[in-house]
Amino acid sequence: MADNKRIAKNTLFLYVRMLLIMGINLYVSRVVLRELGAEDFGLYNVIGGVVVIFSFLNGALSAATSRFITFELGQNNEDRLSDVFSCSVIIHLLIALVIVLLSETIGLWLFYEKMTIPIERMTAAFWVFQISIITCVFSVTQVPYTATIIAHEQMKIYAYVGILEVILKLVVVYLIAISPIDKLVFYAILLCVLQIFVMMCYRLFCIKNYKENKYQFCRNKSLYKEMIVYAGSDMIGNISVMAQGQGINLLLNMFYGPIVNAARAIAYQVQGVVTQFSHNFMTAVRPQIIKLYAENRMEEMMQLVCQSSIFSFYLLWMLILPLILESEYILGLWLGEFPEHTSSFMILVLILCLIQSLKTPRTTIYQASGRILLPNLLVGTILCMAFPLAYAFLRLGWTPESSLWAVNISMILSEIASICIMQKYVDYSIKKYILSVHGRCILVVIISIILPYSLYDKYMEPCLLRLITTCLISFISIGLTCFLIGMDRTMRKKISSVFRKKLCKK
Repeated sequence: MADNKRIAKNTLFLYVRMLLIMGINLYVSRVVLRELGAEDFGLYNVIGGVVVIFSFLNGALSAATSRFITFELGQNNEDRLSDVFSCSVIIHLLIALVIVLLSETIGLWLFYEKMTIPIERMTAAFWVFQISIITCVFSVTQVPYTATIIAHEQMKIYAYVGILEVILKLVVVYLIAISPIDKLVFYAILLCVLQIFVMMCYRLFCIKNYKENKYQFCRNKSLYKEMIVYAGSDMIGNISVMAQGQGINLLLNMFYGPIVNAARAIAYQVQGVVTQFSHNFMTAVRPQIIKLYAENRMEEMMQLVCQSSIFSFYLLWMLILPLILESEYILGLWLGEFPEHTSSFMILVLILCLIQSLKTPRTTIYQASGRILLPNLLVGTILCMAFPLAYAFLRLGWTPESSLWAVNISMILSEIASICIMQKYVDYSIKKYILSVHGRCILVVIISIILPYSLYDKYMEPCLLRLITTCLISFISIGLTCFLIGMDRTMRKKISSVFRKKLCKK
């Protein structure tokens, strides 16, 4: 019960942070697109993405660091916890050095030889590339501190620093308008400074509050080896993330240019806002799943995995359905003018979010077990197929949207593979899992979409009133469907009991 209360409390902190950040970020995106223009906006996103491609090493070690710190915290092993932190600091410093070397060699080759950049913007684009490398280095070395905060479940610090961050973003937006130099370069500089400031806030908080964050040189060679082997097992999974994300973004730049990159960037900003709902929930739940595994409470762990999967899906679906139905109007209301392909990109990316939301809790089981080689090899290989598949589609002259169809196809195939291998890690019925998670979610989608889809464009032209009506009908339809069909009898009784108590108090 105490764990559930902690999850609820941490989730509340994260949601308050998210709502404020979401509102300000939406405003900031509108102003930045207007100030930079679609071409420069697209350039900024694809150039930064080239640097991110080389951070696949960091992605693997980030998961390893988070897993080891959370696991040792669950074991109450303070000495080993301190060693894990110190080892992770050294490893991430080495990764930062590797990223710089790769970016300044292979990255520059891609920049000059493969990317589509207007000749008059080459100088500005080069400096944005260099600034992106600096930002990436600081981000990589921050990972051990961020992992510590999440492991300790101190989500309040995310809320406080997040509020400060969005306020500073408003200052950035104002400064772009009065930029004394090229706006694209100035925007990159300001964001770099902002990110470094935010990371230092987290770092100082950790050093002050957690004694394991006092760095001491670690001579435990076996621990270095253990963390690197774990990360190596996770490597192909992170390569697949890069291939699906920044790799395909680079393909779009090569075939269609920076305007399409801008459309994709806007779509993924919407994805970022939407997935915060399930991400915040999972940030609060993930440490509990790992700790239950460490304590060998498998039945409770699987119950939490199934519940968190379906509830994160329901939360997302409640947001995504109105966004899909009213995509054109919402984009116009938000941005005014927006690049071609933005609406279709957004819909495809939102479908991808729904598929991913089911996978995240289950992936935490593999991370907790420490045996991630098989799921990463199998699932990661399938996900990597998105890149050659997208290249083939674009090479055949298909539309830019075909690249995201490639991503969605590979994600569905990887979900099937991931479910099939789950039983190797936990003694749990695959049939029961599919029926209780995927079966419920698919049924909720099919039934809840009928009423909103049949009514949303039948009686009104696109306008604010129609948007509000669509949202209300969608929320009611999804809410009732989730309660009546998407939950088991025990969960319905618990929710009914909570509502009765609230009404009796009033």
